[in-house]
Amino acid sequence: DHMLLKMINHILERTGYEVLTIDNGEEALQIAADHLPDLIILDLMMPHMDGLEVCRRLKANPDTSLIPVIMLTANDFIDDKVAGFELGAQDYITKPFQEKELVARLETHLSLRRMQENLEAQNRRLLTEIEERNKAEEKLRKLSRAVEQSASSIVITDLDGRIEYVNPAFSKTTGY
Repeated sequence: DHMLLKMINHILERTGYEVLTIDNGEEALQIAADHLPDLIILDLMMPHMDGLEVCRRLKANPDTSLIPVIMLTANDFIDDKVAGFELGAQDYITKPFQEKELVARLETHLSLRRMQENLEAQNRRLLTEIEERNKAEEKLRKLSRAVEQSASSIVITDLDGRIEYVNPAFSKTTGY
């Protein structure tokens, strides 16, 4: 429905979003793979391929699988809603819809996606930090083994001269 596409396009552009409007499933899959949009609103009824099949293919592609998908349709059958959710859609809006509801749901899913991306970035940073710590601990273990196995006497004291550590060679040499 070109009139509906124009209306959604107008609503979203007026709200400040950049919008790509595609009117068939095959082209939508190609554009999504090429441009990786922040969110996709899919009509259930589209030429060449329905919205459920487009959603299934988007979610099966690792490059597009995390893009939030909102299904939009005049069809209010519970089986279609469940099928959409089972295929990976994040939300379902039935026509006619209220402009404020469309924008609120869109903003909610964009916000959730940003939080997910931030969490993934934080996890990557933590994994890097864990790797660096593991490498540092391994170096410390090697150094500790070298000190323990050294034939030379090694003594570590604090600033007041109190002995904090001696290696086995010190104990063997001094008897202490």
